[in-house]
Amino acid sequence: MKKKIGVVLSGCGVYDGAEVHESVITLLAIDRAGAEAVCMAPNTDQLHVINHLTGEEVKGEKRNVLVESARIARGDIKDIAEVKADDLDALIFPGGFGAAKNLCDFAVKGENCEVHPEVKRLVKEFEQKQKPQAVCCIAPAMMAKIYEDSDANPTLTIGNDADTSSKMEAMGTKHQNAVVTEVVVDVPNRIVSTPAYMLGQNIGEVAEGIEKTVNQLVKMI
Repeated sequence: MKKKIGVVLSGCGVYDGAEVHESVITLLAIDRAGAEAVCMAPNTDQLHVINHLTGEEVKGEKRNVLVESARIARGDIKDIAEVKADDLDALIFPGGFGAAKNLCDFAVKGENCEVHPEVKRLVKEFEQKQKPQAVCCIAPAMMAKIYEDSDANPTLTIGNDADTSSKMEAMGTKHQNAVVTEVVVDVPNRIVSTPAYMLGQNIGEVAEGIEKTVNQLVKMI
């Protein structure tokens, strides 16, 4: 039976949701690793909607994170509230601003952010059951917040951005600099992280880092 890896999406589009390249690369890497992806997202409104052509906010428009994430998942997606750690063997979070705007509000509040309760619940379940997890791009900042109230002090990477990494360290995380094609493996806490488009200049090098991340995640199951 194939191992099941949960993929937590945060919308559709780099500026207000899940980064599409990172999400698709993750799904492809999971399939190539012989595992099964189980897509999910919180059933909640996005922080806001961004016109990806202009980069400007679209005033007055609302979009639902689960509905938008379904675009990437080709409709095969679950409400994260219905998913338990017992249903999965591993968990991964692609990046995109949605991870810092919709799964948590790190983009707005920095180290004083709050995490969506269902996202926090699932990550905590994985921590308690010592099941492996992975975070890409800006998602490690969200993971840092979730682990803030524990003694785990996970080692994570978002690349080498000093401002973001200092906020993560303020939450108790140990930050390790890495290049886009590298992964950082926190063995005790069973968490893998990679910078992805926090540093990536092209889709090829982002793919290399994410593929390594997924392969490492599968090895840890």
